Amino acid sequence: MRTILSYLEGYKLPAVVAFSLMLVELSVELTLPLFLGFMINQGVIEQDMGNIVWWGSLMIGLAFLSFIAGVINSFFASHVSFSFGYDIRQSLFKKIQRFSFAQLNQYPTSALVTRFTNDIRQIQNTIFMGLRIMAKAPLIVIGGVTMAVIVNPKLAAIFFITVPLLVLFLLWILKLTSKLFGTVQGNVDRVNQVMQENLAGMRLIKAFSRQSFEKTRFDGANTALADSTKKTFRIVESTGPILLLVMNFSLIFIIWFGNAQTLAGQANVGEVVTMVNYALRVSMSISMFSFIIMGISRTKASADRIAEVLNLDKESNNEVLAPAKIKGEGSLRFEHVSFHYPEAKQNTLKNISFQVAPGQHLAMIGATGSGKTSLFQLIPRLYQPSAGTIYLDDVPIEDLDVKQLRGQIGYVPQSPLLFTGSIYDNIAFGKNDATMEEVVQAAKDAQIHETITQLEGQYQTRVGQKGVNLSGGQKQRISIARALIRKPSLLMLDDSTSALDLATESHLLSALEHYECTVLIITQKISTVKKSDLILLLDNGEILDIGTHDQLFDRSTFYQAIVRSQAEKEAEHAK
Repeated sequence: MRTILSYLEGYKLPAVVAFSLMLVELSVELTLPLFLGFMINQGVIEQDMGNIVWWGSLMIGLAFLSFIAGVINSFFASHVSFSFGYDIRQSLFKKIQRFSFAQLNQYPTSALVTRFTNDIRQIQNTIFMGLRIMAKAPLIVIGGVTMAVIVNPKLAAIFFITVPLLVLFLLWILKLTSKLFGTVQGNVDRVNQVMQENLAGMRLIKAFSRQSFEKTRFDGANTALADSTKKTFRIVESTGPILLLVMNFSLIFIIWFGNAQTLAGQANVGEVVTMVNYALRVSMSISMFSFIIMGISRTKASADRIAEVLNLDKESNNEVLAPAKIKGEGSLRFEHVSFHYPEAKQNTLKNISFQVAPGQHLAMIGATGSGKTSLFQLIPRLYQPSAGTIYLDDVPIEDLDVKQLRGQIGYVPQSPLLFTGSIYDNIAFGKNDATMEEVVQAAKDAQIHETITQLEGQYQTRVGQKGVNLSGGQKQRISIARALIRKPSLLMLDDSTSALDLATESHLLSALEHYECTVLIITQKISTVKKSDLILLLDNGEILDIGTHDQLFDRSTFYQAIVRSQAEKEAEHAK
């Protein structure tokens, strides 16, 4: 909670103003019963119209003052709560942007989305209600009991029994429900995750007729959320009747004992009416405690979830105190590099060593799961090697500033991802100050320009979410254009030509010859491998061999098997 509340530091003044105005409302609410008693004793019983008018006018004036204070209080409370929400969303977004892949793997997308929306909104609402009415409820209880003691200590004695018991009861409920609301928020994450996966894979679900399976999966997550929510709210809502029952007994005692005191001449009617009013106010305030407990419990659970992300240690491999300068030539060298994923015990890559000179084209080929993509992800420091050193332009990459390093790399991932916007926006994403001429040239080199010009909106054609309105080959070529526009010294293509036909891929590779960059390409196509300067054979996380096509075909039975297998498939297709 301390981490989250620190974001209120910049809003102390408006928070103090809102709280002060709430105290004005509180003061009016506590003095009105007292003045009502004076009006009854001095005006009604004495039949003095002047006192009735005087005390009545004073009470109306105070009520109007309370109304004005309440309106202004709402304005300042809203300002504090919504400004707080804005600031914490900004911080949370910046924090996530700086996460490494290992840190991102700790949280599903749905869990982070819930923190951005449901959790922050819950805290915002509690801050607003806290400055508006939640803080007033316990103060009314304290003030009401105090004023009751001043008016009639004997009648007020009942409060010294009931109020401490209720406070202890409420503290126990608060401790219990804080854990329960944490479970509820976790189940909200699960529902969001199932929904997100279902919507993203709707076409696949329909193609495989898996609607009934998905319905069962969603029902399970939804039932878990409903059950945990019902259990929690049953406990929270049961506090209200218990509180009211105790306070109503207190009210009955005040009326009964007050009547006895009045008949005995130890109290007057005004005092009894005043005590009844204070008892009613205390009772109403305590009845709000179930709402307050629910708000605080949910807020604590949400605050803990957000603080967990904000307090997550920043990856040290992204910080370089004195970064080295990079030449931008594009030479790459691996020296005895091993790597395993954070949750894995066995190495995905084992003792990898190879070198690529500036301007060379290196093709990586190997079976699925051999570690090709994992190797790629080490170069821009998306993950950190568990052993060994990677050099770019003869400089260890851990000595380079991460922005400087990634600024030299054009990376096209295995699954192309396009953003909602225009085709122009998606290609220009690779360079902040890209001109239209640069976008067009990159598209031409990526062999997508002609396709774009045939679209109705051309480069301003709207791209749906994740490129839903484009084919696989179109998305791959736009992703390649996005990397080419950077004019990188190191271009990395992770099986990003798999959806291209041989002619288009050949034109693309020819276009890359005009770029002064080193090219690393993961592929399963022998036609692509043959055009590379070097071929790296990878299997089970280890390098089997490296060389040209002719060299490997002469000495590697593994490579020969791959070549023959593809030749047989091509022959079958030709038939």
